Amino acid sequence: VKIGEGYVVSNAFNENQTITVLVEGYGEYQYSLYPEGPWQNSNVFTNVPMGEQTIYVRDVKTANSCDIFEIPAVSIIDYPHFFTPNGDGYHDTWNIVGLKNYPEARIFIFDRYGKLLKQLSPESDVNEGEGWDGTYNGQPVPADDYWFTVTYPDGNVTKEFKAHFSLKR
Repeated sequence: VKIGEGYVVSNAFNENQTITVLVEGYGEYQYSLYPEGPWQNSNVFTNVPMGEQTIYVRDVKTANSCDIFEIPAVSIIDYPHFFTPNGDGYHDTWNIVGLKNYPEARIFIFDRYGKLLKQLSPESDVNEGEGWDGTYNGQPVPADDYWFTVTYPDGNVTKEFKAHFSLKR
């Protein structure tokens, strides 16, 4: 099995993100998102959940085929549509998932009037699993919808995505 670029993820921030595995070789390959399967003949995964995935590739035809090959840390970029910063350990912070491989990405969070409340960056926030805790200058902001802008590289271009999420108290 030879993995060139490894994979391509398309449709960032879309409900139907896809991963296409790029494999070269003379075998007949199957693919899975789980080490124990289920296995599929197609090298395309659709509707992949947000976060980091590992892709498993196996040869089912070649005699003396190699072991199962892993492609770790495949990031699906998306964001939670709400969070609840109430200290219960569930959804207490908000952040975009899957940007840790993009250290130059920047996330800006605004209130409904366009006031900048928080800036996040992957090297300080995403890698450590932190995010916005629903405060501004140490004070909790009200339950409401909040807007964000994220810029991130995609090949040789910088892309920008804008959307909103809800803070529930």
